[in-house]
Amino acid sequence: MHRHDEHHRGGETEAPGTGRRGSSRRSRHGQPRGAMGFGMFGPPRRGRRSRRGDVRSAVLLLLEEAPRTGYQIIQELTERSDGAWSPSPGSVYPVLAQLQDEGLVVPDASNEGRGFALTPAGRAEVEANRERMGKPWEDAAAAVSEPRFELVGTARQVAAAVRQMLEIGTDAQVSRASAALTEARRAIYQILAEEGPKEP
Repeated sequence: MHRHDEHHRGGETEAPGTGRRGSSRRSRHGQPRGAMGFGMFGPPRRGRRSRRGDVRSAVLLLLEEAPRTGYQIIQELTERSDGAWSPSPGSVYPVLAQLQDEGLVVPDASNEGRGFALTPAGRAEVEANRERMGKPWEDAAAAVSEPRFELVGTARQVAAAVRQMLEIGTDAQVSRASAALTEARRAIYQILAEEGPKEP
């Protein structure tokens, strides 16, 4: 069905709502958004989980700004939260379907029917509940501590170095890099064993 088509278009890299590839917006660390996104590592498992109500509010608020596809909504929430909140298609698309059933959103004809736009009733819903809705993406970012952002940023830099090593390193260099990562992994587990996990 068309609601799911856009998420699976692997070649789509255009920044949501910008009409151009990439994004010039920067994270709270001064790096381009996405440079410290959690990506393959996933967001740190700390702070509140985003509830379905949060997804609903976020979807309505983003669609008030401009029509968007489900894929663009996910990307926009990831960027605005500096990667702290990257909702899955399984949480966004059911909300879009529910909002459509309620008459608050309709398929966006200007985007070949793949996106969604607010109806007048949807805009009235946002206006009536704006204060309660707040900015869910900011709440998600605030729930992740600074050290966790730093750790994930460092991990992504290491991942980038590993990719470069695999591309241009000699077999001997690759072996040394593998040994270094093994030692780093052991050191991290040793830190956990010594101090134990800390509750928020």
